[in-house]
Amino acid sequence: MMEQTGFPQVGCDLPDGLLAVRAAEGDDDAFAVLVRRHSRSLLGLACYMLGNSQDAEDAVQDAFVSAWRRLPEYRHMAEFRTWMYRITVNRCLNMRHRRSPPLPLDTVAEPATGDAAGSPARAAEDDAEVAALVCALSDMDAPLRVCWILRELQGLPYKEIAQVTQTSEQTVRGRLFRARRLLKEAMAPWR
Repeated sequence: MMEQTGFPQVGCDLPDGLLAVRAAEGDDDAFAVLVRRHSRSLLGLACYMLGNSQDAEDAVQDAFVSAWRRLPEYRHMAEFRTWMYRITVNRCLNMRHRRSPPLPLDTVAEPATGDAAGSPARAAEDDAEVAALVCALSDMDAPLRVCWILRELQGLPYKEIAQVTQTSEQTVRGRLFRARRLLKEAMAPWR
């Protein structure tokens, strides 16, 4: 069945490359499939990079708008997913540079929450450990943080991380080594 655009109905089983070509030719439905397919992982990446879900949503939305505008330029030299990771990383880095420094953790009162699975003391300790990890990540240089998030939280292979960061696999491995060492030192009190 043909839609008004003249393209056949877009199925979710089509590969990203074909969907990107169709989207570049004006198929809004093909782009919608790409957005649905990649939104969750890009949002996770942005949340870890920015530490704020609202900023993360804005960054991912901006990344998709940018991708839509730049689709005719997309040359398939990298997978669509890799291309979107690169755009999202750039948006997040730009947002981090523009925003004011965050308030120190001790100046913000934490909301009281109950933990049905454990004691309030254990819940507080878990929250403090997560806050320490977030703090350690935010103190880390952006290239190290990006590589660590893409590998450890997003599960990307070294080759794809190299494409996203526009570096070599060897550079990615070095950055991951340094990031892991820094996090190990920062998280030592929590072992």
